[in-house]
Amino acid sequence: MPRQTCPTCQRPLNVCYCSALVHKANHIKVLIIQHPLEVKHPFNTGRMAHLCLENSELVVAETLDDTELARLLAPRSALLYPNLDWLPPVEQVGEGGQLARGPLEQLVVIDATWRKSKKMLHLHPALQQLPRVSLAGELQSNYQVRRSSLANSLSTIESVAMAMDRLEPAGCFELMLKPFEQMIALQQSSSHTIEPGDKP
Repeated sequence: MPRQTCPTCQRPLNVCYCSALVHKANHIKVLIIQHPLEVKHPFNTGRMAHLCLENSELVVAETLDDTELARLLAPRSALLYPNLDWLPPVEQVGEGGQLARGPLEQLVVIDATWRKSKKMLHLHPALQQLPRVSLAGELQSNYQVRRSSLANSLSTIESVAMAMDRLEPAGCFELMLKPFEQMIALQQSSSHTIEPGDKP
């Protein structure tokens, strides 16, 4: 008999984190493009971020056609991604979400392993050309239940919370980490097998 799962967080009921969910109002929309392999991953923090943010959209796809991508990027958008050597140089978003052509309206986040996120960027040059939000300094993740191959890596929800605190300083987006911390605590206290992974 299959285990019962929560319809909201889609986790088994004994490790459901919904009691810790927060609902944060945000002016800058967050668009999360999630790789299909992340949907059923037990530590799906892209969905968690979507559940916490009132102004957000979750799109599950590895590839998007040009028409659909243009629709999704119609607001003034920026990509949350590190400044890596293989990416083209682009405008960096200023504090408070300032762009050369006006205030930032949408933050685009790729929710995938590093390998898959790079593939998704290669498949979508329009994403590479977006202004960029990058998180600088020594970054320390509390993502103890999933490993990353890249130094200074954060989970998707940690990255979004930190970026939104920079873009909307009055928002206190660190509160989004409450369900994340609850998920980790529940997982560590349960007897479930930990599945290592690779997250930005």
